[in-house]
Amino acid sequence: MSPRQVPTARRSQLVTTYGVGALFPAQNESFMVMGLEEWADAGLGPEILEARLARSLRVSSFHAPAAGSDKGRDVPVIRFPEFQFCPECRRLAPVWEFGGWNEHVCKECDADLVPSRFVVCCPRGHIDDFPYHSWLHGSNTSIGSPEHRLRLHALGRSSSLSDIRVSCSCGTIPMSLEGAFAADALRTVRSCSGRRPWLGADSRESCTEVPRTLQRGSSNVWFPVVASAISIPPWSEGVYRLLDRHWSVLAAIPPDAVRATLSGMALPAHQYTLDELTDAVLRRRGETPGEGDDDLRLGEYKALVAGRPESKDKQDFVCEPSLVPPSLADHVVQVARVSRLREVRALRGFTRILPRTHETPDEHVAPLTRDGSFWLPAIEVTGEGVFLRLDGDRLAAWEDGDFARGRTELLQRIVDQRAADRGLGQQPVVTARDLLLHSLGHALVEQLSLDAGYPSASLRERVFSDGDMAGVLVYTATSDSGGSLGGVAAQSEEGRMQQAVLGAIARLSWCSSDPVCIESVGSGADALNLAACHACLLIPETSCERNNTFLDRATLVGTPEKPGAGFFSALLSRV
Repeated sequence: MSPRQVPTARRSQLVTTYGVGALFPAQNESFMVMGLEEWADAGLGPEILEARLARSLRVSSFHAPAAGSDKGRDVPVIRFPEFQFCPECRRLAPVWEFGGWNEHVCKECDADLVPSRFVVCCPRGHIDDFPYHSWLHGSNTSIGSPEHRLRLHALGRSSSLSDIRVSCSCGTIPMSLEGAFAADALRTVRSCSGRRPWLGADSRESCTEVPRTLQRGSSNVWFPVVASAISIPPWSEGVYRLLDRHWSVLAAIPPDAVRATLSGMALPAHQYTLDELTDAVLRRRGETPGEGDDDLRLGEYKALVAGRPESKDKQDFVCEPSLVPPSLADHVVQVARVSRLREVRALRGFTRILPRTHETPDEHVAPLTRDGSFWLPAIEVTGEGVFLRLDGDRLAAWEDGDFARGRTELLQRIVDQRAADRGLGQQPVVTARDLLLHSLGHALVEQLSLDAGYPSASLRERVFSDGDMAGVLVYTATSDSGGSLGGVAAQSEEGRMQQAVLGAIARLSWCSSDPVCIESVGSGADALNLAACHACLLIPETSCERNNTFLDRATLVGTPEKPGAGFFSALLSRV
């Protein structure tokens, strides 16, 4: 028996990779991260404040996952899958039949147990052990002993499912697992059990979905649903940072008592008046008369356009204008150096089998608690970046052209046909502006990765394409040293930005997969791209907001038939 070690994970992984409901591999064991009720019992990490995001998600606060200590401040887990396999005697059974919940050893062989390789999930987030007993006995008549001791055998001829056989001591005919991964393989075996082990061993809800067999370690067992926001003025300013340490008190007192409470507080030395402090508290609580909430993305766009210079106060947001290169002046109206930014990312749910998209029903997003929560797990990351805003008038004129309308209509037909085939509801309208800006974001991520020396997985895009917005922010915001080197913000300098944009456009003017790529009428995940492939426009999925979909490099550089129809086609002559 090998010695046990306490499994570890970074705090950021407990939001993005191993959050609530995810399976956590630990040597030869497997655990599931429990719900937020158990997190609170084990002790929470430091509070993270981001008023705009909290109001958007209707929670009062965010907390970082516990860092772990000798005092038990660990993220709670439960053993899952429950079915375990002994490699010596080949027995397959729930873990308690081998000894106990916290004993990972076969009591007959003294060998370390191995968690079951297979689980079953449904689109509503439920998960359970693979129904080995029902799979084996569903179409066979049991004979002999009424006792059922399952055993798992690998014939060793290949690594296929047909070589994995399940047998039972009752004498029924052994069966392989061939076909178990088919979409409807379990339709006649069992319906979804509705189990939610992360909310407690007895947590279930009625469900009529047909479960799908998945490998325990496959990526589609758990997809996080993460909401994020960039700290912008005034929330990123020094007065709000000053109030952070006292916010648990200030958030609970009546509005008419805020001023009196602040006057009696022993705050650190500062230069703010009592009126400024009172106004800051009321604004953060959303109680300032006449003040409305902007959409999260619109508020960030306005802050990037307005800019915010460096000051003596501690700031989480610094955005200063840079000169627009003359060669880009017809297309780009603003280049900004974002030398400091803070982003808060909060886990608000998760899905299984398929990642969350605009068409995912709310009931398919699994909850983190049994009865709702007033807080969510989150991480805060700092970084820097560069912001580009396109000429709105030129962009609007290009959008109205035949070429732009033709590209969007082509992709819209694909989206609508896909929805009809799957019985989905009304789909979002594809816009040329969004296709262009999203494709530009990907092009800049790849080019800035080369110019600034960052791995592309350390860069992220933020596309501002709704309404009259016309900007792209490429930034690095990671929890490690890869997000604080300053190399991306430095690319906003006039000469470097000209080189970056022209280089990105030149790279996209051809692709090693052409003419297949540029002539594509549906590629990528669910055919939701046009001219985009791994050789030209796709980037790491952690860097993209939309899972590498809704991309088309033809909107940037045109097509062989219409080489001058792309928004940036005129720049190709300057490369």
